[in-house]
Amino acid sequence: MSVIPRLRFAPSPTGLLHIGGARTALFNWLYARRHGGVFVLRIEDTDTRRSSEDLVAGILSGLRWLGIDWDEGPGVNGPYGPYFQSARLENYRVAVDQLVASGHAYFCFCQPEELKERREAAQAKHAGWMYDRACLHRSDKALAQLKSAGIPHAIRFKVPKGRTRFDDVVRGSIEVDNATIDDFVILRSDGRPTYHLSVVVDDVDMAITHVVRGDDHTSNTPKHVLLYEALNAPPPKFAHVPLIFGADRKRLSKRHGATSVAEFQHMGYLPDALVNFLALLGWSPGDDQEIFTRDAMVQAFTLEGVSGGNAVFDQKKLDWFNSRHIELLQSDEIIDKIQPLLEESRLWREEYASVGDSRTWLASIINLLKSRATVLPDFIEYGRPFLVDEVTYEPEAVKKRLSVVGLAGHVAALREAYAALEEDRFDSSSLEGVLRSIADSRSIKAGVLIHATRVAMTGTTVSPSLFEIVELMGRAKTTSRLKALEQFLAEQPPLDSLS
Repeated sequence: MSVIPRLRFAPSPTGLLHIGGARTALFNWLYARRHGGVFVLRIEDTDTRRSSEDLVAGILSGLRWLGIDWDEGPGVNGPYGPYFQSARLENYRVAVDQLVASGHAYFCFCQPEELKERREAAQAKHAGWMYDRACLHRSDKALAQLKSAGIPHAIRFKVPKGRTRFDDVVRGSIEVDNATIDDFVILRSDGRPTYHLSVVVDDVDMAITHVVRGDDHTSNTPKHVLLYEALNAPPPKFAHVPLIFGADRKRLSKRHGATSVAEFQHMGYLPDALVNFLALLGWSPGDDQEIFTRDAMVQAFTLEGVSGGNAVFDQKKLDWFNSRHIELLQSDEIIDKIQPLLEESRLWREEYASVGDSRTWLASIINLLKSRATVLPDFIEYGRPFLVDEVTYEPEAVKKRLSVVGLAGHVAALREAYAALEEDRFDSSSLEGVLRSIADSRSIKAGVLIHATRVAMTGTTVSPSLFEIVELMGRAKTTSRLKALEQFLAEQPPLDSLS
């Protein structure tokens, strides 16, 4: 009978949910969902100085926004709780007692100052330093005296002689000489467990079958394998996934720009796009497919498809993914997503919320802008001219497009022609025909009127199809904006006075 896979993501709430942590969570989630397994969320909050409830809430919020749900963990519970390490301290003490009793761990009364002196002395001689096991050889009587004197002590794991080997799904077989592994601390003098102890005890207690984590933990894994063996527990399968680097091939950090999930959410990226992008940072489906739905990604994901090389975070590639996923959305979905942004910009009207002409009109604007939008705020920027009563002309647009001699008269002629156009003929094709006819009759290039009209309608030199814009704006708003441009041009000094 096959074992149901149990995987976990165990973040420390000492900061925002980092994009690298989110990718690790995603890989665990995808594998669990692909194989009908269980995805566990565990909070490693033993660092009480740096952990906070707000940061825990931020991590949970980030995962929910990404659509990464958990089967056991905060707010869900489960048979292996509690799922906060701060509530599991007794479990670690029991494990430590077991390791000491079985001879796999020992008390260490060496004080930090002593250890620092010995380390610095070795470094001064250009010699490597490892803990010298000074406390391992203390007699029971000496240990009892130190304890009764109240001398602070830690607990160290006694690394056995020999070699430690484990198989990594991504990196293959890894073997190390135990002589290179220090007798590492598993319980600090203040009674708090170290990462090595707590993560192994929790994984054993929670029956974790697969540990999928960042490649920077590969060097910790031999220590963890030794702990599993000392606790008489079978180790899980390991898969160490590549780290995420910036374009400079250095580990992704704030100097590269946004690095947290919350920042990308605030910038207007779609969760499906970010998930799609993150999945392909280090994983390949085996073909050239790049755009995935969530279900398709689950069906395609394998740990064997994860590469051993480091992944590079390419912001332009993320932008491309986001624009493609925007195009996959229906206009109604986009309206719902940008409503908070429209409200914030005071551009939202209640009639947009319900089915009717106003929402249909807004949906038409969304469809026009879709192909130009990279992030959600682009809909606000590009859509603003449709939603405000008046536009402001950009200085560059005025300088570049409104300096033609006699332009006010040309614009007036176009305005009059548009005003006379029958309502049922106010469509993009007819509008373009009218403009070109006016340009011919006044012996000017059509581009002169096209550029001027674009400035009149949007205030800018760049926009989607002008005639689609005019059609959506409607006759009343179009003629009003052309009239406003006439008045603006009339108020400008004569061109020859500017020379």
